[in-house]
This record gives sequence, C-alpha cells and structure tokens, in this order.
Amino acid sequence: MSRPRVLTALSGGVDSSAAALLLQRQGYDVVGVFLRNGIEVPRDRCSTKQGCCSVDDALDAARVADRLGISFHAVDMHEEFGGIIDSFVEDYLHGRTPNPCIQCNRDIKFGALWKMADALGADYLATGHYAQIEQGPQGAELHRGIDPRKDQSYVLFPVGPERLARTLLPIGGMHKPDVRKLAEEAGLPVFAKADSVEICFVPSGDYRDLLRERGGLGKAGRLVHQDGRVLAEHDGHAGFTRGQRRGLGIASTEPLYVIDINEDNGDVLIGPRQATGCLGAEVEGFHTFAAEIAPGECWEDVEIQYRSSPGGHPGSLVCTQPGEVQIRFDHPVNSVNPGQGLAVYRGTRLLGGGWIRRVERASGLPV
Repeated sequence: MSRPRVLTALSGGVDSSAAALLLQRQGYDVVGVFLRNGIEVPRDRCSTKQGCCSVDDALDAARVADRLGISFHAVDMHEEFGGIIDSFVEDYLHGRTPNPCIQCNRDIKFGALWKMADALGADYLATGHYAQIEQGPQGAELHRGIDPRKDQSYVLFPVGPERLARTLLPIGGMHKPDVRKLAEEAGLPVFAKADSVEICFVPSGDYRDLLRERGGLGKAGRLVHQDGRVLAEHDGHAGFTRGQRRGLGIASTEPLYVIDINEDNGDVLIGPRQATGCLGAEVEGFHTFAAEIAPGECWEDVEIQYRSSPGGHPGSLVCTQPGEVQIRFDHPVNSVNPGQGLAVYRGTRLLGGGWIRRVERASGLPV
C-alpha cells in the first residue's frame, strides 16, 4: 500500500524543516518545495531580521531535503509574488495598511501551490505554521497554535475551508524551543537559524524603499494636528501608516500619532494616542470555518484580532449581508486600519475572517 503523499512548503527556516521531519517520521511520502520570489539582492542590503536572499534560503531548504532524503523542487513564483507586490504598493498609495503575508497564504501557499500539489498527486499540503486543525462536527476547524507567543492562525484566515481539510500543520502543537531542539537532534542544518520576521520582498526592512523604487511615496502634503495646526510638510503620504508614532520628523512635547491619511491632497492628520482609538470596523470578504452566520445574526463574546502579533480584543459582530460583517469592540483599541486582515475567535477556535474596509474612530473622526 502506497504512503500518502504530502507537498511540504520548505522556506529554508527551522519551522518548515521540522514540519517535514515530523511528517516523514509519521510515514508520509514527503515532497519538499521552495518558492522563489524573484528578489535577488546582496546580503549586505538585507535586514538582519530576515532571510531575504532567496538563493541562500533555497540552498538551506535543499540542504534540509538532502538531510531527510526527500525529493525537492525550487519553483519560480516571481509572477505570483509580483501580483502581491503590486497590491502592496497600491494599498499604501491609497492610504491602506496591507498584510502581504496573509495574501501570500491565500494566493500562493494555499493557491498556486495547491495546483502543484494536485499535479504531483499529493494527498495533502503542509506548512510550518504555528496553528492547529481539528475535526469538528461541521468539518475542519482552525485553532490557535499551542505556543501563545508564536500562534500564526491569524494569517491563515483566508484559506478556504475545503483546502483546510487537506492541510497538515505538524508543529502547531509544539513550542518554539522544542521545535529547535527537535531539529538539532535530527541534525538539520538550520536548527539555530534566526526567525524571518520582515517582509520577504522588502530586503532593507523598510517598505518605503520599495515604494521609492516603484515611483515614489505618493503625494507630498502637510502634517496637520487634529486641532488644525500645520506642524510640518512631508514628501509623500504613503510613507505613513495610521497609528504610527516614530519617524514623523517633528519635535513635540507630547507623543503624536498618525490618525488619518488623505490620499487626495496628501495631508496626514496627527494627534494624541487616544485619538487613534477605534470602536468598530466594517469587514468585507468575510468567510467562516465550519460555522455559519446569516444576515442579521450576531456573534457575542468573541475575540477579535487585526494584526499578526498574537492575541486579540473582546467584542462582537453582526452580519450585515453575505460576506460582510460589522465589528464592535467592547473597549476602544488602537491602530485598526483599512486594508488589514481581521480574524474572529471564540476561545482557541478561529470562527472566520475578512478584510477591514472602513474604521469607526472613537474620536468621531471618519476613516
């Protein structure tokens, strides 16, 4: 009887490498694949917080595959990554805050890579994400990883439920130190490799460098305090994000934050931290995992997460029409921005997620 085949995304890091190791030990026919993004830059231009040079990461992935004795493919995905980069730039130019890692999971890792899995006759697709899949009464459920500091279930919210049912997340029930120990004991050459925490197609770690290469930072304008004072001028509105504090280029006796961005005239509104507070948000493209919500139905006592750092905020939601919900936070929260992904949990279980279209500020200022 043939072993079930699993296509495993190998990034060249310790997490995906340990995932491949575990799957092999569990008896799967493991096929490793590395996704080339087409970004080639000198090592001295890379952020120290990431492995951004795809050639080096591909070599690490190949070394792991060789150590495990599994087949390995390096696949050119520069066109697919190009679409994500274009969307990333466009979002900033329109005053939104993108999360390209979530888009990558939707369009590449659980999109284009699925086509390859089917072509290779793979039964499953696996990644090194810190999240867990459980079978519930209505189908596959997505749960937080057991390590609260590393949980990555949030970035998986766009994955369709039908694909979740054929997904394996081998390290979701492990803590990071145990993953490194496992890799070291198995002799995997990447066991001590630093985590990649920056955007893979922004080698310097500063997204503004990419925008400058792509044509600039948008419209020049003014930094305007919420009380009406013009404090300074700037060279491009896309160089700011709502909730930003550092890098405003002005001196002040009080901490100031970006409240809003006007893409039409380039003005950036700033004020005290409390002015960035958010009471709610309109979310589009909302879908659920083994759960249902109909127009007019409300979910109470849920936890809402809107950025990659683990953890969320208590709140509720109501479905306004198919695929759209209105979020309400129990208390004002900071730095909720159009363009961000938003996931809704009850306990450890991810119930659904979508994209923030509009934000309701506690200050009453429209966004």
